Amino acid sequence: MLSDAEIAGAAELWPIARVAAEQLGVPEEALLPHGRHIAKLDRAWLATLADRPLGKLVLVTGISPTPPGEGKTTTVVGLTDGLRRLGVRATAALREPSMGPVFGMKGGAAGGGYAQVVPMTDINLHFTGDFAAVAAANNLLAALLDNHLHHGNALGIEHRTITWKRVIDLNDRALRDVVVGLGGVAHGVPREDGWDIVVASELMAIFCLATSLADLRERIGRIVVAHDREGSPVTARDLQAQDALTILLASALQPNLVQTLEHSPVFVHGGPFANIAHGCNSVLATRTALQLSDVVVTEAGFGADLGAEKFFDLKCRLSGLRPDAAVVVVTARALKWHGGVAQADLEREDLGAVRAGAANLRRHLRNLRDVFGVPAVVAVNRFPGDTDAELSLVHELADAEDCAAFTATHATDGGEGALDLAQGVRTQLDKDEVDFAFCYPEEGDVESKALAVAQRVYHADAVTFSPRARRQLDRVVADGYGHLPVCFAKTQYSFSTDPAALGAPSGHTVEVREVRLSAGAGFVVLVTGEVLTMPGLPKVPASARMSIDDDGHVLGLS
Repeated sequence: MLSDAEIAGAAELWPIARVAAEQLGVPEEALLPHGRHIAKLDRAWLATLADRPLGKLVLVTGISPTPPGEGKTTTVVGLTDGLRRLGVRATAALREPSMGPVFGMKGGAAGGGYAQVVPMTDINLHFTGDFAAVAAANNLLAALLDNHLHHGNALGIEHRTITWKRVIDLNDRALRDVVVGLGGVAHGVPREDGWDIVVASELMAIFCLATSLADLRERIGRIVVAHDREGSPVTARDLQAQDALTILLASALQPNLVQTLEHSPVFVHGGPFANIAHGCNSVLATRTALQLSDVVVTEAGFGADLGAEKFFDLKCRLSGLRPDAAVVVVTARALKWHGGVAQADLEREDLGAVRAGAANLRRHLRNLRDVFGVPAVVAVNRFPGDTDAELSLVHELADAEDCAAFTATHATDGGEGALDLAQGVRTQLDKDEVDFAFCYPEEGDVESKALAVAQRVYHADAVTFSPRARRQLDRVVADGYGHLPVCFAKTQYSFSTDPAALGAPSGHTVEVREVRLSAGAGFVVLVTGEVLTMPGLPKVPASARMSIDDDGHVLGLS
């Protein structure tokens, strides 16, 4: 089989105006083209969609991720193409890839094989410059803050309380903790600082939750950057920064339209990390897709315990959107991994390991049904080494949970390979069985909400706070933010905070080591385990496999 880059390079793409017109009914004057195959949708035209009814929303999630990968994005693309082949007006809504993972460990994030979003290289790299705009706005706020300190500090900011960091869209562990303002009086106030990756920033979360330019401006103004000498919070509004940041983000806030290899429309917009932030594409992109389509297929990052929980409890809660069905992506080799098989042995048939690893699938399916009231369809993403016996067992295990399972081969066969899955999703949508509920009510404090997620979703016994985290939480409560929903920053590999605890661990303790307020986004981040907001590069990064030929074609990006 050809590589992802070779398949994408050989594709015959439609002009984006044709995709917009024929697949969505969007006129050419509503497009702001970025070349021939990418466009943003004009903000003024989007306002004309306000009264349109919304289509149905399908969330694609998965079991707890494994090193071999399950293929959630690929499944989103294949399912969308499959629904289109069945005559359903379907659209996909995805996050933009971060260049940190692209050049680090993960590689590209635009699908794979014959279920890709294209132009793949552009999407994986600079795309329309949205991430650069978020980085510039974030770093402008940091510069304004340090400039305020330098020019007399009229707000009386206690510089040791500053929490706002600078960001870059790359993995660079050397930037995690730095000192700024060195070099003498003319160069600013010396203080400890640090850098996060763009997709872990509060501003990225705000960008993806904002419903309009006015909402974006209001949310930016609420960002808490530090405290003054009396202990009161200092906001971006206090620094008179909200307008300048909004100006930098105004163009980026308009959703991006691209296409699959089969010319299905795809909105790719925003990209918060799911193990740190809420891990979903922008509310504006999802809502626009729902206004223009009968069915929208979207994705929440990592497993259902992280991605789906945050999709429901954060994105849906804060936006008013509601899911109509879920798709849980699983592979036979992922179940074998959770059943204790080493990565080198995953190609060997092992029905016992599949059955043992099914505890992880079972937990996710029951969480979706029993906690959130969302019915799920199981997508069995077939890989070449999978045996018929293993796949049959996966179907049997899903049936035991009263969930229909469908084997799909979209990576090798495109939309044709996802027809059974698409029909299964359409059948589920026709049942209209959703009795959606959040994991916890709006009322209550941070600790009760954290305990609800830990017990109901992670199946833990308790949540504890380190002394530092306890002090930070007390500050959040004292400042008046103790009512906000919670966003766990946690390893994606396990229901626990130990990435090595595979399967479906229960009875563990979730230990919170740090509490971060995201007042503009509207939630409190609880950092657990060894999760980092600035990743490092592996010993052999993905960038080492990449090259570019004399014609400018990028090779090795997949």
